[in-house]
Amino acid sequence: MGPRDALLAGLAKQLGHPSGRAGQAVVRLLNKVNRTEVSGAVDALEIRPGETALDLGFGGGIGLDLLLRATAGGTVHGAEISETALARARKTFPKNLAAGRLVLHQAEMAKLPLDDGTIDAALTVNTAYFIPDLVPAFAEVARVLASGGRFVVGVGDPDMMRKMPFTSHGFRLRPPEEVGKALVDAGLELRRHDRLGTGPQASHLLIAGR
Repeated sequence: MGPRDALLAGLAKQLGHPSGRAGQAVVRLLNKVNRTEVSGAVDALEIRPGETALDLGFGGGIGLDLLLRATAGGTVHGAEISETALARARKTFPKNLAAGRLVLHQAEMAKLPLDDGTIDAALTVNTAYFIPDLVPAFAEVARVLASGGRFVVGVGDPDMMRKMPFTSHGFRLRPPEEVGKALVDAGLELRRHDRLGTGPQASHLLIAGR
């Protein structure tokens, strides 16, 4: 592996699991590059005040902030495998953590430390690239969703993603139809497939529910 490939592979690894000083820079970057998709996912959830929400793989924490505002008196859970991302969230939201409005978990999507039927609204944006098998991960989300709960999955358009040189280093670029099928196979109802932006390379939002 040459220097360029080594650099791109390192970036891809950090995007999947930020760690150390480089990871600190990556989580800050994620807030910028994912803002439109995360905002769209929160809007698609149509959250009501007092509900309980969950951000899976929250990265820089922009989704936690938006969910805390949207739930207005409810509770927000954040699940992350990255200790670097968790540490940033602890520093960013100390008052919400102390008040119990925000609860953080070091956990992967397929193993959530949450009781059955306790989540009204859940989202995950740009994490599907790093999950080997989507169906059991989505089935775990289905388990924790309450009756009438909603789940939004945001992914970049695969044709657009293939043009980014780092995605050849371990990213699983699935077409949105495959992501939608995984949601259905996990026991959820696929309700909508929205696009964010215009043109063939706009990002995808898959909106599912129980």
